[in-house]
Amino acid sequence: MAETKSGERPHDPKFPEKFLEFMRSGWGPLDLDAAPLPQAAYTARRREALSAAFPGEVLIVPTGEEQRRSNDTFYPFRAGSDFVWLTGDQDPEGVLVLHPSGGGHEAVLYRRPRKGTDSDEFFRSAKYGELWIGRKHSLEETETRLGLPCKDVEGLDEALKGAERSRVRVLRGFDAALDARFPAEEAEGLTRDGELAAVLSELRLRKDSWELEQLQDAVDITVRGFEDVARIIPATGSVSERLIEGVFRSRARLEGNGLGYDSIVGAGSHATTLHWITNDGATKTGELLLMDMGVENHHLYTADVTRTIPVDGRFTPLQKQVYDIVHASQQAGMDVIKPGTEFQEIHQTCMRVLAEGLSDLGILPGTVDEALDKDSLIYRRWTLHGFGHMLGLDVHDCAASRPEHYYKGAVQEDFVLTVEPGLYFQANDELVPEELRGVGIRIEDDVRVTADGCENLSAGLPRTSDEVETWLAEQREAGPRIAGAH
Repeated sequence: MAETKSGERPHDPKFPEKFLEFMRSGWGPLDLDAAPLPQAAYTARRREALSAAFPGEVLIVPTGEEQRRSNDTFYPFRAGSDFVWLTGDQDPEGVLVLHPSGGGHEAVLYRRPRKGTDSDEFFRSAKYGELWIGRKHSLEETETRLGLPCKDVEGLDEALKGAERSRVRVLRGFDAALDARFPAEEAEGLTRDGELAAVLSELRLRKDSWELEQLQDAVDITVRGFEDVARIIPATGSVSERLIEGVFRSRARLEGNGLGYDSIVGAGSHATTLHWITNDGATKTGELLLMDMGVENHHLYTADVTRTIPVDGRFTPLQKQVYDIVHASQQAGMDVIKPGTEFQEIHQTCMRVLAEGLSDLGILPGTVDEALDKDSLIYRRWTLHGFGHMLGLDVHDCAASRPEHYYKGAVQEDFVLTVEPGLYFQANDELVPEELRGVGIRIEDDVRVTADGCENLSAGLPRTSDEVETWLAEQREAGPRIAGAH
C-alpha cells in the first residue's frame, strides 16, 4: 500500500507515547552547507530569457517526484532537465512558477519545506524523514543556494488563484498542487505546453561557459571509465558484457551522479543492435567490442561516447577496412562543422563517405549517387541512423526544439553535439559476405561548435584504428587500477 501524504506507511509501528516523547528531545543543530551555487548567476539569466519569450503569462515548470519501482521502493530521483536548467535545484517535488510582474516575471520556487526535529516526521517517515534520507535544506537555505525566492509548495494553490487559464502554461502537465487549482474537467489547455517546451529546448541549444565546463567534466570522467574497462578486457579468454558495464558504472558513481543512459556493451554480433542494453553476452578473441557509454556528472550534464575495439588487440584486415571507413565518415563530418553549417549538410557529408565505403566493399547495389537519392536511401540498410544529436543535460538534448531550429536548421557557436556514424552488418544479412556478418562499428565523439570549426571534447580517447590498437595495449600493460586513482 502507498504511504500517506506525510510519508508514513500502513505497516509502520504504532509507537507508545513514551517513546515519541523521548525521540522529540535531546537533538542539537545539524549544519549543512548552504553556500550560493556557482551556477546561480547563470540560472537567473536563463529565467530572464524565458520570461522575455512569454510576456504576461504564468509559466509553470515542475520537476516531478520519485517514481515507484515496486511496493514501497522508489527509483533514484533524477530532476527534470528544464527545471534544473532554470533553478539548479535537484530535489523532488519542486515547482518553479514565473508570475507576471511589471514588464517581466517574478520567479518563485515552490517546494516541500524541511521538517526538522520539531516534527515527528524526521524519524517516522521513510520517504521524508531526515533519519532515513539525511538532512535536507530549509527554504531559507535553498534561497541562499539558488538565489531564488522559495515558498512552501502547499501555498501554490493560493498563489495561482485568479490566474486566467488561457494565460497559464504548464511544462509537464499536472501534479497534485496544480490539480487543486485547475480541476480535471477544466484541464484542457493546461497539459504539457508544446510552445513552452519548444522555447525552453531552443534556449538550451547554446551552452553557456558554465555548461561547457560541466560537459567537459562529464567527458573527462567518461574517458577514465573507458580506460578502466580496457584494463580488464583480456586479449584471450572472455569477460561478460555485464562486467564491462559494471566497471564503467563504478567510475560513473565514483566521480559523477551516475550513468547518463543505460550502457550499450555489444560484443560480436550484439554490436549490430543499436540499443543493445541487455548486455548478457561475452567478449571473444577475434571479434570486436562496441561500447557506447557516458557519465552524467554531479550537475546532471552527460557525455555520450562510443568506441569499437578489437578484443585481441589487433583488427583483422577486413575489420580495419570497415573501421577506417567509419572513421573517415566521422572526420568528414567534423571537418564541415562550423557556425552556420546546416545540420543536414553534416548528415549528408557523413553518409556519403559511408556509402562510398560500402561501394568499395562491393556491397552497395548501383552507384553511390543512386543509393543516396532521397527516393532510394538503400545505403541505410547498413548505416541505420543519422550522424548525431545535441548533447547537454539530456543525452538527446533539446529534443523538443522545432525542426527549423534543430535538424532542419544550422548549428551555431557553443552548440554541443555528437558525431557518431556507424556501419552494421546483421548476422543474418544474406546481402553481405559471410565474413562481414555480425560486424558492427560505431565511433562517437562529443564536439563543441567553435567560432571557426569544432572542438572534440572527447579527444582524450583515440579514434584511428592504429591509435586504438596502441591505446588498448597501453591500458592492458598498465593493468587494473583502484577505481579512485587517475
